[in-house]
Amino acid sequence: MSILSSIMSTARRRSPWVFHANAGSCNGCDIEFMACLTPRYDMEQLGIRHEASPRHADIIVVSGPVTRTTCEALETVYGQVPDPKVVVALGSCPASCNVFAGSPTIVGPLDRILPVDVYVPGCPPRPDAIIAGLVEAAAILAGDKPRPAPGAAQLGTGGAADRTPR
Repeated sequence: MSILSSIMSTARRRSPWVFHANAGSCNGCDIEFMACLTPRYDMEQLGIRHEASPRHADIIVVSGPVTRTTCEALETVYGQVPDPKVVVALGSCPASCNVFAGSPTIVGPLDRILPVDVYVPGCPPRPDAIIAGLVEAAAILAGDKPRPAPGAAQLGTGGAADRTPR
């Protein structure tokens, strides 16, 4: 490994920039994602930065089931994020469409549209589970952890964080 690739790997692991895309959610996941930015959880202390432009992001976080109106926009956003990139499915809706399954406006789960690398379970997921998923995504981005096989579910980020009472 050259010195430059070592520096790039460290930078990707320690300071990933995240773009959040709402694909038609009820905003429960969005509220919990924004709670990650508050002083109580403070994902920026881990170097994770919320970015407003997909052109500057390393990780795409998608919440909600994919609707007909957001399908093309998600593909555009995915194309704008430079390689290497990681996609995180936030909550139950992008993984399974949850209560929206069977609706005529729903295209399907996110993995039919984009390759999903990390699933963060929950409806809505807790902020500590979201941060654990973003740390896992940063490890994939840096090359410390292998990407999951296409179509393989990776639900390892929930754990005790999803079961703790509020």
